Amino acid sequence: MTNTILRVGCAAGFSGDRLDAAGPVVDALAASGGPAVLIFETLAERTLALAQLARRADPDAGYEPLLPELLRPVLARCLEAGIRIVSNFGAANPAGAARRLFALARELGLRPPRLAVVEGDDLSGDPARALWQHAAPGLQVVSANAYLGAEAIADALVEGAQIVVCGRVADPSLTVGPALAHFGWARDDWDRLARATMAGHLLECGAQVSGGYYADPGVKDVPGLATLGYPIAEIDADGGCVLTKPAGSGGRIDEHTVKEQLLYEVHEPHAYLTPDVTADIALAEVESVGPDRVRLAGVRGHARPATLKVNICHETGWLAEGEISYAGARAEARARLAAQVLRERLAGLGPLRADLIGVASVLGDDAGRWLDAQPVGDARDVRLRVALRHADRAQAERLLREVTALYTCGPAGGGGVRTALRARLGTVSCLVRREQVPARYRFVEERA
Repeated sequence: MTNTILRVGCAAGFSGDRLDAAGPVVDALAASGGPAVLIFETLAERTLALAQLARRADPDAGYEPLLPELLRPVLARCLEAGIRIVSNFGAANPAGAARRLFALARELGLRPPRLAVVEGDDLSGDPARALWQHAAPGLQVVSANAYLGAEAIADALVEGAQIVVCGRVADPSLTVGPALAHFGWARDDWDRLARATMAGHLLECGAQVSGGYYADPGVKDVPGLATLGYPIAEIDADGGCVLTKPAGSGGRIDEHTVKEQLLYEVHEPHAYLTPDVTADIALAEVESVGPDRVRLAGVRGHARPATLKVNICHETGWLAEGEISYAGARAEARARLAAQVLRERLAGLGPLRADLIGVASVLGDDAGRWLDAQPVGDARDVRLRVALRHADRAQAERLLREVTALYTCGPAGGGGVRTALRARLGTVSCLVRREQVPARYRFVEERA
């Protein structure tokens, strides 16, 4: 087992994250001179379902649409410096992402990278449907994907992969896989796996841990929020980590930001379930060890679950939205009247959600009871937003026309209409035994 520190930097925490985040992280990883991995976490439940819809429309699509923009600034530097790249930007089409990466390498005048894809998560087709169909009776299923763990990632890296493209793997597994490959841990070394898992958990949301989602002016101030540094975990041979960020970058990493991210989406501190391990952070210790350097210790691990989670996304009809602004004297009263007009015009289609942005939107409810119970105020700058869900597209489109008609049908002074219509997706989940979902990797070659 090597004792050399492994540095893992994260350059994206979701699909749509900043495109310039990777550069400073790669510079910091390269400057360290040691083994390093760059991860991009770009996948969420809804993101994956949308990727499946994109692949339906175009068999070559279905991977992260911003993949070229994310990799173009740093691909050459990573390959030159020996920085491995691991990501779930394969989404619904890891093989398609691999082809796009080869094309990007050609565009940049680079030799084709040694590239592996991880497969096995997509359970949408036959005969895998039998594993989850009981959880989705009568639903128009778009996708079904299991959360895979880190082992296939590790195996691909051990065999020399420079880039590993995944679909649906658990977010922390993007970090656990490189740690497994680098340190050569046993696959049931639960304490070390748990520590690496929580290192990955701190990284997985990108700049959230370096002050982004932490910031609250006057209460939790964060310097340089426009130039946030994305996080880097320095992982040791026992799985412990020190979290930091590129020197000179904005944001902050301290005990407070790390504790917030450590508890993010953790349902049970004694048993944080992942495909790789059951992590126990009940006795975890967070300690500042320097400016923008925080050590996480005390994490324990237990045997991994016998099952894997499967998310099943299905069609639920259409969401129609419309907005219109009212300003000046009695603006709030006019916006409320416009909402009432729409309720009457669209009666029978289902509940119409009405929000008065600037007055009541976040605190409101779909039925409108909270808003109706509030007295009419004197807000002079109000934007009305209405939304309607319906199984039939033609019926949902009626809302778009009715909002547009408010221009001249009143109330007075409405303007700035904007409307949108999009397909709605729902999610149900179930568990399957892990031996029923064999994960695997394969190397892919560039096509001539």
